[in-house]
Amino acid sequence: MGPSIRRVLLAAATLLLCSARAAEPVSPQCIVPAASGGGFDLVCRLARQALQEAGLTDRPLQLSYMPGGVGAVAYNTIAAQRPAEPGTLVAFSSGSLLNLALGKFGRFDETAVRWLAVIGTSYGALAVRADSPYQTLDDLLAALRKDPGSVVIGTSGTVGSQDWMQLALLARLAGIDPRELHYVALEGGGEISTALVAGHVQVGSTDISDSMPHLESGAVRLLVVFAEQRLDEPAMAAIPTAREQGYDVVWPVLRGFYMGPQVSDADYAWWKNAFDHLLASEDFAALRDRYELFPYALTGAELDAHVRQKVARYRKMARDFGLIR
Repeated sequence: MGPSIRRVLLAAATLLLCSARAAEPVSPQCIVPAASGGGFDLVCRLARQALQEAGLTDRPLQLSYMPGGVGAVAYNTIAAQRPAEPGTLVAFSSGSLLNLALGKFGRFDETAVRWLAVIGTSYGALAVRADSPYQTLDDLLAALRKDPGSVVIGTSGTVGSQDWMQLALLARLAGIDPRELHYVALEGGGEISTALVAGHVQVGSTDISDSMPHLESGAVRLLVVFAEQRLDEPAMAAIPTAREQGYDVVWPVLRGFYMGPQVSDADYAWWKNAFDHLLASEDFAALRDRYELFPYALTGAELDAHVRQKVARYRKMARDFGLIR
């Protein structure tokens, strides 16, 4: 790359940064639509740190918690009661899109908000306590075949949720009726981990990012990760995939943000530019890695199209399981 091209790119980046800072929203906040400690909490904390360290915000994002319906309360609140707040981001995941496909967010569908950015991905996983008798995935599946109701499984949300769906896909391939399993509905990955460590559930159908602090502390083990291949991280490399154990189940968990439907184009563009700047940064890539997330970047119109495609796919999947007509 020649010096003149570098100067043009540097000038463009500087202009973008300056124009973004000139219109920085007042009192920026990130709504975590669940209890603390799970994936929604993680992605809000990642955004807060990344925006501050990149110099894109003068004021750090304030985190607020709005649990209920695994995202339904927050979605309805932003769509109906707080639709135009220029500084409010709400965390979402693939599970949020699945709930939309199932109609669990009430009268609002995937067109009710402005989809802003996806800044990383995780993968679904099955966790057990460190002292669990289930040493392998085959051990767990053998117990479920023998007596599907004998194992208490913690999931985020009820039947049809993301955690339910990844386990249902696995169970069906293993010859087990997922409707016969014993589920306990919890509010997010933080509650799943807490219930698992406390012994209130025997298996957590969760995602790998939520599980890593407890895995590293020695409190839990992961029997499987629903990734395409083993994850190239030292603490994750020993976790087998479902595919290598004979079950073709892959479940990526996108992590990102949406905004209210009446947020102005100018305010929306400020945030989009800020996240575009982050997602092109090597510093952000290193920070995302420390938060146990993997690269995945979508913003603006591209993300909106992706959301619609995902929701359509999830609706078909839900029909296949008889969850919707």
